[in-house]
Amino acid sequence: MILAAGRGERMRPITDSTPKPLLQIGGESLIGHHLRALASAGITEVVINYAHLGEQIVSTLGDGGRYGVNIRYSPERQALGTGGGIVQALPLLGDEPFVVINGDIWTDFPLERLLSPMSDLARLVLVDNPPHHPEGDFGLVDHRVVNAPGFTFSGIGLYHPDLFADCRPGRFPLAPLLRRVVASGMVEGLYYDGIWIDVGTKDRLAEADRIARQ
Repeated sequence: MILAAGRGERMRPITDSTPKPLLQIGGESLIGHHLRALASAGITEVVINYAHLGEQIVSTLGDGGRYGVNIRYSPERQALGTGGGIVQALPLLGDEPFVVINGDIWTDFPLERLLSPMSDLARLVLVDNPPHHPEGDFGLVDHRVVNAPGFTFSGIGLYHPDLFADCRPGRFPLAPLLRRVVASGMVEGLYYDGIWIDVGTKDRLAEADRIARQ
């Protein structure tokens, strides 16, 4: 699943007319990079949620054939947040663990690293703390994620549907749920030190575009 329903407030006025996942990085949309990475990892069934200007996402990506994937869409009348968006899409995601990627990051993380069998409720990719988020989100001890300072959650994870068993439909963020499950010791962590940019501002968009063009 690619989370693509965010409004992109910090990117306005660009995102007043273009949804953030369709912003260009090195001649390709953010979400296009994700679709190609998923296909390269052998993941060809993809769910995308949308809200703000979502019709542009559907008209641009279509059924996903030109990216080598099959896309199904989960429309949201109003954006449901990262947690609520996943819960609404669960009927499309099946009974096995599934990959989730934030639509507003740019990275060269090899998604096949996520795909080994998992006995936990979640497997998170953690990266070094960027300048705009120096405190980080989670710690990492012997490949286990802990609720302590250390690293930043990349917005890339593998989740078992049971992670959301007690969630009610509606708008809510994913982070508090992850913290509760981390506290139970049921979350594995992968550290990645390659390219990763949270494309949350125009400056970071320009940085990602510069790196991609190099």
